[in-house]
Amino acid sequence: MIFVGVTMGFLLGVFLLASTLPKATEAFTDAHINITREVIMEKVTEVCREELEIDGLDFNPRDSSPEELVQACLGPKAKGEVSSAKFHKALREIYYSNKLIDRDFGNSAPHHFNSEAFLEGRGIITEGMGAIKANLRLGNLKAARETLGRILHTLQDFYSHSNWVELGSTEPYINLIRPYLPLENLAGVNTPTCRDCDSGTCSNPILPNILKEKKLTSGYLGLSSSVKPEGKCSHGGEGDQTSKTIPRGGINKDERRSDNEALFDAAVKAATEATSQLLEDIILTAGNEDFLRMMGVARAAILSFVIDTTGSMSEEIEEARSVAYEIIDSKQGMQDEPSEYILVPFNDPDFGPLFRTTDPEKMKTEISKLKAKDGGDTPEMCLSGIQLALTGAPSSSEIYVFTDATAKDIALKDTIDALISSTKSSLSFFLTGNAGRRRRRSLGEGSFDDYKDLALASGGQVIQVSKSELPQATEIILDTSTSALVTVLQRARHAGTDETFSFMLDESLNNITIYITGKLSSFTLTNPTGVSQTHNEANGKLGKFHTVGNLWRIRLNVDRQTGTWQINIKSSGPYTLTVRGQSTVTFIYDFVESFSGPHPGYAPLSGRPQAGQPATMMLSVIGRNGPSSVTVKEVGLVLVSGPESTTSSTIEDMGSGEILVTIDAVPEGEFVITLKGTDKVSNSDFQRQSTTQMSVSKVQIQAVVDSSAEPGKDFTLPFRVITQGAGGLYTINAKNDRNFPMTFPNSLTLTTGEYTNATLIVKPPADTESGTDITLTLDAKSSTDAESNYVVLRLSVVTKITDFSPPQCKDVIVVADDCPENVNMCAPYRWELSANLTDNNGTGIESISLRQGNGILSHTSLADPVVQVYYNASCCSQIVEVVTVDKIGNVGSCYHSIVHSGGPPALSLSLLLWLCLLLSIFTVKP
Repeated sequence: MIFVGVTMGFLLGVFLLASTLPKATEAFTDAHINITREVIMEKVTEVCREELEIDGLDFNPRDSSPEELVQACLGPKAKGEVSSAKFHKALREIYYSNKLIDRDFGNSAPHHFNSEAFLEGRGIITEGMGAIKANLRLGNLKAARETLGRILHTLQDFYSHSNWVELGSTEPYINLIRPYLPLENLAGVNTPTCRDCDSGTCSNPILPNILKEKKLTSGYLGLSSSVKPEGKCSHGGEGDQTSKTIPRGGINKDERRSDNEALFDAAVKAATEATSQLLEDIILTAGNEDFLRMMGVARAAILSFVIDTTGSMSEEIEEARSVAYEIIDSKQGMQDEPSEYILVPFNDPDFGPLFRTTDPEKMKTEISKLKAKDGGDTPEMCLSGIQLALTGAPSSSEIYVFTDATAKDIALKDTIDALISSTKSSLSFFLTGNAGRRRRRSLGEGSFDDYKDLALASGGQVIQVSKSELPQATEIILDTSTSALVTVLQRARHAGTDETFSFMLDESLNNITIYITGKLSSFTLTNPTGVSQTHNEANGKLGKFHTVGNLWRIRLNVDRQTGTWQINIKSSGPYTLTVRGQSTVTFIYDFVESFSGPHPGYAPLSGRPQAGQPATMMLSVIGRNGPSSVTVKEVGLVLVSGPESTTSSTIEDMGSGEILVTIDAVPEGEFVITLKGTDKVSNSDFQRQSTTQMSVSKVQIQAVVDSSAEPGKDFTLPFRVITQGAGGLYTINAKNDRNFPMTFPNSLTLTTGEYTNATLIVKPPADTESGTDITLTLDAKSSTDAESNYVVLRLSVVTKITDFSPPQCKDVIVVADDCPENVNMCAPYRWELSANLTDNNGTGIESISLRQGNGILSHTSLADPVVQVYYNASCCSQIVEVVTVDKIGNVGSCYHSIVHSGGPPALSLSLLLWLCLLLSIFTVKP
């Protein structure tokens, strides 16, 4: 019996990765993303194949694109359109977090394993792995992804910045992700490590005695100082001032040069395998399903309700329950079936808690518990409920709000605006109150117009109906709670107009629906061949429509024409127009800014782009067969509520489906992104639009979260604010979705063009559950309200980890005497294994699962100090691996094989000895 922390499947995965390494690029900074992408794709492939094999289904991706991988993983399980947008968004979050280490911590030795900061660097990885596992336990997937990106950068840099590969090491340094194992043979602080290299590009300047004694070192980096300990290696490269101090040169492998090709390639290979080991550890802890959810490989639809539960809301609660039941029951087994359900109740003075589940039956149970009670006064805590939904739901979610009252907590409106921009989620309101009969509002209360503002800013809608009409209006929820939802066009007008709007429909679109909300006099819809239908024809040549309250819903016929359509609208007051459908041809985007330094690049903006300069976006276009199946023709910005004019842009292909878009003339006001191109699959032109409105600002806020907080301890967050506009007094406001106490300055006096520094302190209560994430919104506003901006940050609260030891496997007994040596005769016979599992003095065993083997696994209570495990299998199933996870996330693995030499092809004795040696090093897998 071997008790190991690495599986045979993992060894095979490492071999596969090593044989399909990303091509060595000119810079290790590029390799960070290439390595991360390749390993994630490999691990998702492995996990998808395992999950489908369990269900007896085939996993057959036609190519290696993310689109095809998601299709092959999800397609066999359910019918309908499979969208890969969530996978692309998850990958982008991980990549950006990885890249931000270069911008935000370029001069931090531990974040890059520079300056021999090995213990501190491993500490960053250890803390990060603990936070990821704690986040995943509570379903906080975005926080887990962001931390994953950060620690992968640090882990990968070890192989580029240390002398690990110069020492001849061909495998990853497993001790970096095993905190219970010591970091051995580190070069002392007074030990010289490098010889002088006056050219700066010597192939290997490490001193011979360091190589002979296998001493571990890394290069010192100084961006503003040339001082380093005597005799120590420098990092080297442009910007490193220490590389001019003897011994000169550097040992980094950040660039592939003629003098270091072999070392660069070895560093990439080791970093790739190390990344695979870390992800394998997370998979074993979280399980296949949660790992895929973290990576965004899940059905795209989300059902999220925010419901007023005051005494007058009985009918609305019943209708919300009915709609939820209908969606759950009618979409079961379809791609349109929600992958996650979110429910947030609110009244006054209470709101929440947020309920989140992937189990539809639990959602049914929870929504059935809602009862209308209390209330009486009009305003309720609506925005507080919306805040919880926006921070708890995945990005780009459709959130539906049911209420008959205005918002009492209108002070949160700026925070909600910031969260809408950050999450790109849409808010749609079902209002059953009569705003005209409302009493005069008190100071600090909102109006129904505030809901209209938020809906417009997010790309959602405000539907005003009577209580009896509500069941007809909620059909929009059935329309939009769907996979692969895209927006073709959205416009708003604040006064009565007679206006014609054009939009393009392509062959990939299905279930196309037009929504008009507001005071409508008439409309005429015309297809590309000139066929028209008016508001007087409820069931015409182009589609069917019905109206309820202020909503007109037009569902186009299945046999609609592709090409340019037009709709003429005559109105007597404000209205909104939205055209939506289902298609896997879509795009995702982020406004970005460039940064300089040793490893320059682009980083996403958290807040509004800076006014007075070109806007820059990083945009990913997602086609039906990968990015190569679409051609982008035009990207621009357009005012939702302004004239029909689109700004011009320049487009630069960055590779892998990424497009850098620069727009010189940014419109004044709230704008959205429009994209036009050609779908090569059908050779038809398409049009898509973002839903979230954005604007520019002369104010900028900078803040960075670099670690987790601890329950009961203050967390200090430095931030700084600058304005390119008028200086003076700016109001500072901060909110968090957990209502944790915070202290921060209420105002700052800004001088034009100069940063002003300040500090915010968050105080997580001592009883905060480990893995809780806080969404913190910080905004600055000028005294005239003319300029404002915000940042949105996520902070994980994690209990300090002291248990690093994995569960142990002892007293193993194997009974396999009946198993024949000839495997062809195995069918009638069975074998058994029993073992005792214990976490010693640790946190206790949380789960036991079968990683390999087709037998029957059982065990005694997990609460017992020693858990007895029993395994019984056919002699045809000759390998078993039992994975044990403790309550912190440390992983242990029991592995045994009954393979006889006369059975399947045996491993050579030398290879078996090598494996035994390797597995003894990996004694356990926490």
